[in-house]
Amino acid sequence: MSRKKRTFGPDFKTKVVLELLAGDKTVAQLASKYEITPNSLNQWKKRFLENASMAFDVGKATQGFKEEIDDLKQENDALAKKLGKTTIERDWAVGKLKSLDSSIKRDLVESKQANSAVSLARQCELVAVNRSNLYYQPKPTSEKDLGMMNRIDEIYTDISSTYGYRFMHQQLLEDGFSVGKNKVLKLMNRMGIQAIFPKKRKLTSIKDREHKIYPYALKGLAINRPNQVWSGDITYIRVQGGFMYLAAIIDWYSRSILAWKLSNSMDTALVTDVLKEAIEQHGKPEIFNSDLGSQYTSQEHTGLLKALKIQISMNGKGRSIDNIAIERFFRTLKYEEIYINDYRNIKDLRFGICRFMDFYNFNRFHSALKYKKPMDVYRKGRLKAA
Repeated sequence: MSRKKRTFGPDFKTKVVLELLAGDKTVAQLASKYEITPNSLNQWKKRFLENASMAFDVGKATQGFKEEIDDLKQENDALAKKLGKTTIERDWAVGKLKSLDSSIKRDLVESKQANSAVSLARQCELVAVNRSNLYYQPKPTSEKDLGMMNRIDEIYTDISSTYGYRFMHQQLLEDGFSVGKNKVLKLMNRMGIQAIFPKKRKLTSIKDREHKIYPYALKGLAINRPNQVWSGDITYIRVQGGFMYLAAIIDWYSRSILAWKLSNSMDTALVTDVLKEAIEQHGKPEIFNSDLGSQYTSQEHTGLLKALKIQISMNGKGRSIDNIAIERFFRTLKYEEIYINDYRNIKDLRFGICRFMDFYNFNRFHSALKYKKPMDVYRKGRLKAA
């Protein structure tokens, strides 16, 4: 028996995306609530954010469509002399369909029906989508996977941050988990965890090969003032029934956390929002360092840095130790706040992290600063440089 394909209208998608952006539920919780795959939720959020600016600049969007239409008309006139208007319109439509996101293309394909004018196989061919993708339905994160992800996070923080997926696999087996090495690597990829050790193994920060990679600029550099070097990174944060992602920016000189954000998805918007907040509150750095994750190598993030004339620095391949300042902060956060509280919901988690950030910046002594407080060092350094 064929399964009827579900369709969702724009009003429903907008409602779900706004609930996702509110950040009160994890992606897994919303996926279960509305019976939608996590991948579809993330795709809807991405498209919503990409087109959000049109709500405030309709004229610009309209002008872009007019310019595109003008170009297509000129192309149509030139080709129509040889091939005919009907052929041109067909080729143009097929080309446009093939350029769409895979999730949109899957929505366009109609399920097999008796009165369908185009077969399912032909529809897939026209929009360039693999027919098998129509039947794939990703499942929400299982309780078993959540348990392993939480244990991986504890091993990484408590036992050794130098563990790659092979050592992590052995530790999980010793702890009583029944799991294969490839599954461990997949979970570490999803969590954004990478061993802090020079190695030849596959990176667990997901890298986009089309993005430009910038050289590491901190080797041998004397860091002696605030806003000279900032670092950004993302870490996995567990919460009962799911998990969240925390992005933060640290000032290397003072070890102060200048901005942070909690999100239910690890995307480009997460890291660019944190960067904009840090710059708005503290000015801009001379150098910004990050790992090779696709969020940080994206055009949106690097474009913002270049527009502000901030030098871009990225970790060497397989060397998350190059970003050790922020890695050590995340370790402190988990030891002193996350693990001892075991938060039951996102609201309490966000409040707890906010409270810890304030404590860390203004009240906690830091051994690397000769037992001074991070924000005291940052502010005094800024006054001295003024």
